[in-house]
This record gives sequence, C-alpha cells and structure tokens, in this order.
Amino acid sequence: MRFVVFFIVSIIFTKSHLTRADIGSWEMFMFIAGLITFFWVTGIIQSLLPLYHRNRTYRKTGDNGTEKSPEIFNAFLLLCFFSLLVFALGHGIKYNFSVFKYSGNVPYLNLLLLYVLLSSPVCLIEYIYLLNNLSYRIFQYGVYTFSAQLILIILPVVLGKGILWSVYGLLAVTAVRWIWLIVLLVRYTEMKISVEFMKEHLYLGLPLVLTSLISGSAQYIDGIIVSAVYRDPGMFAWFRYGAKEFPLVLMLANGLSNAMLPEFSTRSRMKDSLARIKMKSKGLMHICFPATMLIMLFARWLYPRMFTPEFQKSADIFLIYSLLVIPRLIFPQTIVVGRKKTHITLIASLLELAVNVPLSLLMIKWGYNIVGVALATFIVYLLGKVFLAGYLWVKMKIKPGEYIPIKLFLIYSTLLTILFVLIDHRVIDIH
Repeated sequence: MRFVVFFIVSIIFTKSHLTRADIGSWEMFMFIAGLITFFWVTGIIQSLLPLYHRNRTYRKTGDNGTEKSPEIFNAFLLLCFFSLLVFALGHGIKYNFSVFKYSGNVPYLNLLLLYVLLSSPVCLIEYIYLLNNLSYRIFQYGVYTFSAQLILIILPVVLGKGILWSVYGLLAVTAVRWIWLIVLLVRYTEMKISVEFMKEHLYLGLPLVLTSLISGSAQYIDGIIVSAVYRDPGMFAWFRYGAKEFPLVLMLANGLSNAMLPEFSTRSRMKDSLARIKMKSKGLMHICFPATMLIMLFARWLYPRMFTPEFQKSADIFLIYSLLVIPRLIFPQTIVVGRKKTHITLIASLLELAVNVPLSLLMIKWGYNIVGVALATFIVYLLGKVFLAGYLWVKMKIKPGEYIPIKLFLIYSTLLTILFVLIDHRVIDIH
C-alpha cells in the first residue's frame, strides 16, 4: 500500500500544474527524509525481531511470561532517541547544508526535520502487530492510514495549491499514526525501561545500523551519486521516477524476510526454518518472476502514458531496477541476521560500497549516464548476496540448495536476463 500510494502520487503530480522542478523538490524531500532515517530504523527494528522473547535480559529474570512486551517498549524508546538526535543535529547544521550548489538549502528543511522526528517511531506499528501474530491488523492499519495519506497529499495539488500543502498533509497523517502507536504501546507493551536490554539491543543492532548506513541501499546511494554529478533537480526527478523496483517484488521479499527472522533465532528449529524459507521463496518466484517479465515488456509503453512523455527516459532506469528481482528472491541475509551474525552483514555492506560508488562513476564516464548508475547497483546487490551465501556455505555449512530452489531460480533468472537484453536492444519494442 505504501508503494501504491506514492506511485499514484507520482502519476498525479506529473499530470498536474506542477513543474518538473516542483516534482523534483517533492522527491528530494522524501529522498532526504528516507536517507537520514532508514539506516537506524532498519537496524533497530530488524534486531528487535530475533530478540523478541529470546534475549538474555528477560530470559534471566523470567519476565517472558508476561503478555505485554518490555522489549517492544524499549525499542520504541531507542527509536525516539535516534529521532530526537537526528532532529537536533539537523537543526544544528541546517544553514550549512544544501543539495545542489546553485539551489541553496534543502526544500522545506524545518518541515523535513519535523517529519523525521515524527515519522520514524511510527514504523514500529506494523511490527507490533507482526510480533503479536495479528497480521490482519497490519492490513487494516494500512487501508486506513494510506487512504488518508493519499487524499491529503494529492487533494491540495488537485485544488491548485503548491507542494507545501502536500507536505502539510503528510505531517497530518503522521500525527494520526502517532495516536495509533500510543494506543498499541499501552495495549501490547510493558512500559518498563531497561538499560540492560537496550545495551543488548544496540549490541546486536549497531552492525545492522552501520550496514544500512554504509551500503545505503540502491536508491539512496544512487540518488546521492546522481545529485552530486548532475546537480539538476529535473535530472534527479527523471532518475527517481525510474529508480523504483517493481513494488510487488520488494513488498513480498521484504515481508518474507522480516517474518522469517524470528524463526532462525533458535538452533533447534534451523532445519525446519531452512525448508520453510526454501518453500516460501519458491512460491514467490512463481509469482514475482512472471509478473516482472510482464511489466518489463510494457515499461516503455506505460511510462509516457502514466506520467508525461518527458519521463520516457525513466523507463530505461526502471528496466534495470526490475532485474533486482534476481538477488531479491534469495535470502541468505535472513539466515545471517536471524542467527545474530550481524557483523557479517556489515562486512557485506562494506564490500558493496567499495564497488558501488567507483563502478557507478565509471559507468557514467563510459557514457551510460544515469542508466549506468542503475546497472552498477544491480551488479553490486548481486555481489552482496553471493558473499552472504558464500559465508553460510563456508562458515556455517549451510549449502545454497538448503534454502534456495536453485534449478527454478536459475531458469527464471536466465529467462528474465534474455528478455531484458531483447528489450534493451529493441528487438522487442512495445512503445
């Protein structure tokens, strides 16, 4: 739902009175909000999942028997602490910070910092439901809040207002989510501060925080490179509209990975958990690979019709990002993090960063322009998954075949690559 909402927003913005520079400002607002929060939010939440009811702090005291969770409450406090820290640091340096040399400060910087302060802790809502086996509540929460978000973002633009009013709408929905979060904290958590658990949580989570910070993830590292090299909000808008993975793949892959994390936290269930993730990833492959092939066939036809003809260039970037379905649908990182070997993901991220930035700059130099940045991301992400799979095989004696349906994966990957080459060389050209 999150992806669908922002996808609809993108379409409506391009067909409204907004200029490409206005759209670039909105994209930059959302980009920076994610850039300065995603790494510590990801680290704190992903390290909470294997610690939930399986940690030294509450195992020793015997507090696991309580229905309400002190672990979730202390994770909430950590999220609030980091939010306040980023908010304070942002205000401290805001007059010395800009994105493009000629365009001055970041758009709506005060509102951006307020959004960062409020939006990061509410990411915990869906995981409170997940850890309490209330997945249907996640769906209900999404329907209510994302419907409201869609309306409050697009309505001002439809009525002829500027981007600023859409930002106000985004903040209003975030305030509603805070009320929702407080209700859940009262209902499902034991409000007991534990410095001991926070230490344990940070010990496990800091490598994940650093992993995300260093590797950045494809969209953030790519966005930084594009904004640094071209310094053009219009070019940045072109890139951002194309630099989107197929939402179905990203949602299902991340959902499976997060849901399986707690299952790998105990050694006794290892064999069963490996078999389950292999079976579930096989099911995802049957859905995601054919769906990706279909969307790739029509990408060049869809983009100028969904947006405007000037966003035709974005389709070529999207085609390369669609290839990320190949590394997305194998899950060595889930096993590594579930087994609390988070320092290994940190090493993998260092490897990715060491390759991504120079390879992206080389691609630009060789004439691939912003398309080359996307291609470098695919290569680097695949390399990171190979490294993690190699660690599992060599150090933990877990062969790829134990958690990857290898034959099916290779068949689908080969077919997808062939299709991409045919589309890229315009042998198949639907436009």
